[in-house]
Formats: sequence, C-alpha cells, structure tokens
Amino acid sequence: MTSQVSSPAEQAEPADQQGGQSPVGGQRTGDGGKEIRRLDRVIIRFAGDSGDGMQLTGDRFTSETASFGNDLSTLPNFPAEIRAPAGTLPGVSSFQLHFADHDILTPGDAPNVLVAMNPAALKANLPDVPRGAEIIVNTDEFTKRPMAKVGYDQSPLEDGSLDGYHVHPVPLTTLTIEALKEFGLSRKEAERSKNMFALGLLSWMYHRPTEGTEKFLRQKFAKKPQIAEANVTAFRAGWNFGETTEDFAVSYEVAPATTAFPTGTYRNISGNLALSYGLIAASRQADLPLFLGSYPITPASDILHELSKHKNFGVRSFQAEDEIAGIGAALGAAFGGSLAVTTTSGPGVALKSETIGLAVSLELPLLVIDIQRGGPSTGLPTKTEQADLLQAMYGRNGEAPVPIVAPKTPADCFDAALEAARIALTYRTPVFLLSDGYLANGSEPWRVPDVDELPDLRVRFATGPNHVLADGTEVFWPYKRDPKTLARPWAVPGTPGLEHRIGGIEKQDGTGNISYDPANHDHMVRIRQAKVDGIAVPDIEVDDPTGDARTLVLGWGSTYGPITAAVRRVRTAGDRIAQAHLRHLNPFPANLGKVLEGYEKVVVPEMNLGQLATLLRARYLVDARSFTQVRGLPFKAEQLATALKEAIDD
Repeated sequence: MTSQVSSPAEQAEPADQQGGQSPVGGQRTGDGGKEIRRLDRVIIRFAGDSGDGMQLTGDRFTSETASFGNDLSTLPNFPAEIRAPAGTLPGVSSFQLHFADHDILTPGDAPNVLVAMNPAALKANLPDVPRGAEIIVNTDEFTKRPMAKVGYDQSPLEDGSLDGYHVHPVPLTTLTIEALKEFGLSRKEAERSKNMFALGLLSWMYHRPTEGTEKFLRQKFAKKPQIAEANVTAFRAGWNFGETTEDFAVSYEVAPATTAFPTGTYRNISGNLALSYGLIAASRQADLPLFLGSYPITPASDILHELSKHKNFGVRSFQAEDEIAGIGAALGAAFGGSLAVTTTSGPGVALKSETIGLAVSLELPLLVIDIQRGGPSTGLPTKTEQADLLQAMYGRNGEAPVPIVAPKTPADCFDAALEAARIALTYRTPVFLLSDGYLANGSEPWRVPDVDELPDLRVRFATGPNHVLADGTEVFWPYKRDPKTLARPWAVPGTPGLEHRIGGIEKQDGTGNISYDPANHDHMVRIRQAKVDGIAVPDIEVDDPTGDARTLVLGWGSTYGPITAAVRRVRTAGDRIAQAHLRHLNPFPANLGKVLEGYEKVVVPEMNLGQLATLLRARYLVDARSFTQVRGLPFKAEQLATALKEAIDD
C-alpha cells in the first residue's frame, strides 16, 4: 500500500511512550450514537492457533493502517513447527502492531488490546497484557477440552481471574457461521473465516479503511469466488457487529502521522522485502545481472521467494539442493560478472564457510545475507537473535577477513543492501549483511526513493593487459591491485587475452600463480586484511543533545528501535545520555575509538551474550558494559530504559 504525506518532518515527541493507548483529543459521538475517542497510539495483538490466520489478519490490519497514514511497527511471532498441535501453547501464533499519529520505533512493550481466539492464545499472551487493557475472546473455544489442553481447570472467563481487564466475550465462531449460512459451506469451511470477522470488528473499533481488504480477499481467492465472497461477508459482519452490539460502546480514532515523515510516497514494507528491493536496485545501479544462489531456510526464504518474481529486472534465482551448492553457484556467477548473492541463516552460514573463504581468496564480490535466528544448531528457527556476529567476523579457517554491514530497521534493509553491494563491487570482496528475524518479518513505513537518489555502483571490467614485463611484453595480471582500494581487476571469462587461473590454493601476488612461498603468503594475508581495513565507511554519528552526557549507549542492527525508544524515555525523565548506532561492524568507523574515549561509561545492548562488547574491549580497550538477552524476542523499551538509568546512576 502507498500513501502520500505532504507535510514536512517535525521533531518527534520526546519519548516513544508505549505503555498504553493514550487519549489526546477528547471524544465525540458518531453517526450511530456511539462514543468515539481520539488516541495518539495503540498496540494490538492478534493471537490464536497457528491455523487461525493470525499473520494474515495482522498483515491486513497493518496494510490498511499504512494506507491511512499512521506510523507503525509490527512484530509477527509464530511457531517453528509447520503445524503445531492445535490448541496447545507451543502452537500459538501472534501478530503485534503498534500504530500512532507520531513517530514510533518499536512494536510496543505491551498490548492495549488482545484478541484471543482460544484458551491457549489467552494463556500464552496474558502475562504481557497490562491491567486495564481490553481483551476480546472467542467464547466458542472456551469449552472443557480446549481449556484442559492448556491447564485451565475452570473457565478464566468465569473465575474472576480477568476482573482487572476490560473483557469482551464474543462468540466469533458462531457469529461467523451464522453470517455465512447463505453460502452453503460446511461448518469447518465457514469457521476458517472467523479471523476475517475479528478483523472486521477491530477495523470498526479503530476506524480502519476496508476497501483494500475486500479487494485483497477477492484477488487472493480469485479462483474460488465463493470463498472470496464468504470472507468478505465475514469481514463485513464483524464490522457490523461492532457497530450494533452494546458490548462495544466506544470506538477509537488514531489520526495519520502527518508530521512524522518527510514528503514522499510511502508504503508498508517488511525487512526481507526491503532487502529484496535493495538487491534489485543495486543490480540496476551497477548495470549487472543479479544472481541469487540459495537454499530455503527460515527466516531468509522470503528473499528467495520475492526475487524469483522479478525476472523482468534481469534477476536469476536458483534454488539449490543445499547450502553449499547455493553459495557455490553464486560464487560462480560472481566469477562470470554478475552481482552475486546468497541468502541464509546461521546454520547455513556454517555450511557456506568454506566457500566464503574461497571468495576471500579469489577476491570476488559476493553478498552473503544472514538473517539471524536463535541458535545454536537448529535453535529457534522462527525467533530472532543477534548471535552470528562473531561467526561472520571469524567463522572461517585461516585469516579470511570479510566486511560486515547491519541494517537497523526493516526499511533500512533497502539501504543496507545497496551499501553492502557498494563495498563488494568496489573492493572485490565477499560482504556479510547481518539482518535478523525481527527485522525480516517486522514492517514499517518506507519512503520510496527516487532513482536519482540511489548511488552509482557501476564497475569497469578488465578489458586488456594491465602489466608490462621486463622484456616489454604486455600481459594480464589478475592480482595486480588498484593502489587506492587494493581491489584486483574483475575479468569476465571469455575475454580474449585475460585467461587466468583461479582456485583456493594461495596465489602469487600479481600473477595469480600458485605459490607456497612463505614471504608471499605473509604478504597476501596482510594485503587482504589491509584491503578490508581500508574500506571507506562513514564516521559514526553520536546523538548527544546537551553535549555533556557521561554515558553512551552503543548498539548495532535491530536494537536501534528499542534503544532509541529507551533513550527518549531516559531523557524525558531528566537524565542525560548519548546514543550511537553501528552499521559497519568490519571495519569499524574510523572515529569510533575517539567516540568511545569521550564517555565515562559505554553500555552495549545486544541480543546475544555480548559479542560486540567483546570486540570493542579487544580493539579499543574500553570497559564496554554488556546488557544482553537471548529470549528470541526484541528488547522492550521500558526494560532498556531501566538498565540505562541504572548505568547512569552507578
């Protein structure tokens, strides 16, 4: 969905308050006589069985919210099993959406509204719901057997355990089946539309547009028009139920975030989709065909799915038989003159490590996209983590340095892909791009850039001899380097006179011939390291409004949103704190050491056990304080704000 925002950007609110839905503009009465309250932000969580369509429901609510012009951030959360046992806690799937009339940064700490489709969804998510929040429950599922599956001896709807919440009991299944009587569907078929009934109800509660969802449903089920119309009917029935029932006496409005965005055309975008578009844009800006050699793996598979749709842009996607074949094909494509990419997650990086080392030796451009997930081994396939940093930095045999780039938000994945491509093409090296599950599946508004805003990534292939021997003979040396970048020439196979040997055995500098000479090996190891160390990256920018903060919070990757939200809270409370965020993790920005020396305390929040902090201590000899979690979930802003306050006061 795209929308036009015509107002210039203004300063965001001083704090990214995410604890509750906040009334900002009073109330009025709608056409139906019901009260309409104005809010500045809302956090909604849809939760149900993994077969209840919660991700689709959340996606549709998000799309309509984006088209309406709100700022938003999402957090999908689903089981790793393809089909976990129905009605069980491990099978619960949820989708959280935070939307507001101002600039926000995270999916929110706690939902103001929980839609629970069954007892398992209620039990799994209730600990996150603050007292006073609204809970909409599908009462049809609160029967003896489903409750027993999750350990409820008696119904929580009747035992007083929910007295601190605003509970709306709604027989979603019954109402959906009743609404779809005319379609002649079986009970099971009709039940599948209850998520659309819930979506219609929530769309009424928060005045979301409806046309886009109806159009989407008709397109999605175009080959099954009866099913399409049944879903549209269920969606409308949910809307009408909210309009007519006495249980929902209030609806809410959240105005568009017209002051949060620079002027432009916006669309809602997930991290994996933004990354895919960034790769396509990079190939166009480089005037090179894009080749993806990949093997499906959660949570990176969406990139393969998306790129396979874009043959019209010269994209070739190859789904290999395994991880090793995927990167091998990509490296071969790089040798042949393509912008080559391989996508994976941590377990796949382990399998690709030998070929990444080969790419280091061959000095060819190759993008290795690692969408990090919880580990070790298979770990938590659908949960997020930042624990592959040291693997990306050192996870190869020998001295095999590789540049590392990390996006900070879902939309930033587009720019990070362009930056990774710039480094790979300019310096003839494999480059790691470290995203993660939170960024990959989460979404936010993205301003569609103008083409002339994108960097020029065009490269020059070798076209003829580049070296003159002592006897005057002109020859091609495949490892003769650019004096500024130390990059070797890129010679496309088949170019007359540019035949040269490739392989994993050590090369002689310049000629590329096989060499076991100790001095040459020492030289080649050092020059490959010098090439990476010499990559031009921007200085790190520090946000220190007063200029006299004593504590710096330094992050990387997807911690940007929670850290920034926490910093806003700390500053609103009157404390002074500086913030900086790393995009380039190898090499570090040239001014990073000086920045770190300027603060008495440095706090490094990470979704691992302190990997960046370890690198900072080793490189700069600073007492970087780790604040870590490995729960498969992003940090909460309040959690980080408390930790930062303690660091300031310590």
